[in-house]
Amino acid sequence: MSSRDDERATMKSPRALQATSLLLTGALLAGCGGSGDDGSGPVTLTFQSLSDQPAAIEATNAIVDSWNQTHPDVQVEVVPAGWDGIYDKLITQFNAGSAPDVVHYEAAGILPFAADGYLADLSPHMPPQTRADIPEGVLDSVTVDGQVVAYPTELQTYVVFANRDLLERAGVTTPTGPTMSWDELRQLARATTKDGVHGLSWGLSSPTSAFVAMAPGFGGQYFQGSGEDTTLTAGPGEMALPELVSAMAYEDRSILPVTLTQSGSKALAPFYAGQVAMTVQGSYQAANIAEDAPEGFDWIALPPLAGPAGPAQAANPQTLSVSADSEHVEEAAEFINFFTSTENLVALNRADALIPATTSAREALAAELGTQNGWDVILASGEHVTSAPYLFVSKYAQWKDTVATPAYQRFLAREIDAAGLAQQLRDGWQSIND
Repeated sequence: MSSRDDERATMKSPRALQATSLLLTGALLAGCGGSGDDGSGPVTLTFQSLSDQPAAIEATNAIVDSWNQTHPDVQVEVVPAGWDGIYDKLITQFNAGSAPDVVHYEAAGILPFAADGYLADLSPHMPPQTRADIPEGVLDSVTVDGQVVAYPTELQTYVVFANRDLLERAGVTTPTGPTMSWDELRQLARATTKDGVHGLSWGLSSPTSAFVAMAPGFGGQYFQGSGEDTTLTAGPGEMALPELVSAMAYEDRSILPVTLTQSGSKALAPFYAGQVAMTVQGSYQAANIAEDAPEGFDWIALPPLAGPAGPAQAANPQTLSVSADSEHVEEAAEFINFFTSTENLVALNRADALIPATTSAREALAAELGTQNGWDVILASGEHVTSAPYLFVSKYAQWKDTVATPAYQRFLAREIDAAGLAQQLRDGWQSIND
């Protein structure tokens, strides 16, 4: 998965679990670095890859093979791993000093390790042209105390996919501008809710990720400050999107109710069946729609959603980092520079149906794919990603899992009102920090 809308496992402090983790040392793989230290052979770097889709695995292996063919003195060994349980696995590896040289993860997961000193500072190894190629908001998401602790590789945004036939049947004009306002989406959903069809499906069984990621479009930030000084705001900017979803579901009745309790993937089923005209999904779902939709299903991606503050969405990119314990930080950084070249990021993101984290790769992929499967709209949405304050909040995951998600679920089920939701979000944050 990777930067997708499904919820991650609860993240825990590496230091807090150090004693427990060290008990598992005997079961770990060999530590960082490899041969070549005594001049007897090439340096071997371990690269723990989380790519789990066949096309992405193939693309990753092709990039590594290309590196190995052209760098006989520094060979890279791919260590396949999955996203499930990876945070706890990394805790064990970092605490025992056996983490891979090159660590594949995402910003939200890797930053706590950086705060604990487990990641090398890659700033001295990042070429100026690469730094300039990464949008400011994306670069901010991998920068801790002025140090670049990871290279961003892939991004997702939230996109509206539409059944063109149902839009035409409802007699509405399909938006074609550079962005689409939430008011326009609400009007479209109302207009297409008739004759047994709902305007929209939105899988919000785990709503926190979507609400937090899309809050910047309404001026919402949720968190201010860092460390013990972090405060949480649940004001108009943060509450606007949950309140809008509730209004569409219960006032307009334009959202298919069952989807509010489903995952994003399950909310695709009524879209395929013609029960809804549109669906809000992680952008990566374009690849699944292209593969799984019924034959002849005419679908499009609508323009990026824009709130009163614009079309911004918070960035949580996939990342590549180097373990601070690696004996070959310079060589590992050189490999990451190779891996994140424009050509390689195009190949990887094409395979993973995600958005390249550099401007040059995004533009190159856009030129290559054009309007195919909504890629033009999806890649355009990547222009608007911004820094995500929650990435730098150490207790965000605990708040998300134990406070925010159940509170949002109660709100969407109409068990509490907006004032009650805001109070639970604030009080829950306070109780976590007491």
